[in-house]
Amino acid sequence: MSPPNRIALFIDGANLYATTKTLGFDIDYKRLLSEFQSRGTLLRAFYYTATIQDQEFSSIRPLIDWLDYNGFTVVTKPTKEYVDTGGRRKVKGNMDIELAVNAMELADHIDQMVLFSGDGDFRSLVEAVQRRGVQVTVISTIASQPPMIADELRRQADVFTDLIELQAKIGRDPSERPAPRGREARGHMSKFLQEPKGNDPPG
Repeated sequence: MSPPNRIALFIDGANLYATTKTLGFDIDYKRLLSEFQSRGTLLRAFYYTATIQDQEFSSIRPLIDWLDYNGFTVVTKPTKEYVDTGGRRKVKGNMDIELAVNAMELADHIDQMVLFSGDGDFRSLVEAVQRRGVQVTVISTIASQPPMIADELRRQADVFTDLIELQAKIGRDPSERPAPRGREARGHMSKFLQEPKGNDPPG
């Protein structure tokens, strides 16, 4: 009997959102969880995102709440606002360090790390986790122009899976989308960030 395949997911929320938007489909997070539970023993499913603290309503909040209650470990931190050298106000919310720390802490307890990101900054993290004997799968896309994944990260990964190949398994059924209207029709708020109903993931 083969030993169980212990898996941990690390989802770079902002990067995954940008990738799915480029590919033109939404993630059904309930289906995503089921897909990887079927591949082995899913020990953790981390979702990382920065949040804007002083907004009365954040469009990401319903998604965060749903993930929190439905098997994901959500890691957030407030964005920081600063003024650049040109006098422009900028917002910064990078979760790379938090993801890297969690990955290194879990490396001795998992067989496979699945990273949902195309950020080249993670190449050295992937290499370090691989040295601990962990197989690393990176999920992003090369179907966009330019590709959403950095070439150095794709090369470092043991397995690269294009997100578009998973669309049938983890994508939200387009028929579940309401007809666009008003500000939503102009992209004011993505469908998958809208408030979830009952036990259904926001989508």
